[in-house]
Amino acid sequence: MTAIFNVPDMTCGHCEKTLRGALGEVLPDASVTVDLGAHRVTVEGDAVIAEDAIREAGYSPERVSA
Repeated sequence: MTAIFNVPDMTCGHCEKTLRGALGEVLPDASVTVDLGAHRVTVEGDAVIAEDAIREAGYSPERVSA
């Protein structure tokens, strides 16, 4: 399953690294694509788990699709 999230408070490389780490912990086999300029994260994996991980990392994801 592909989940796409807008993450408006992801603003820098450190944010990207934090999100990749958080998603890697809960979905270790998932493909994660980050478009920092568009504030968009695409995850090939469980959307609910991914959204929870992004929130736990301190960000505010808005699901675009699931």
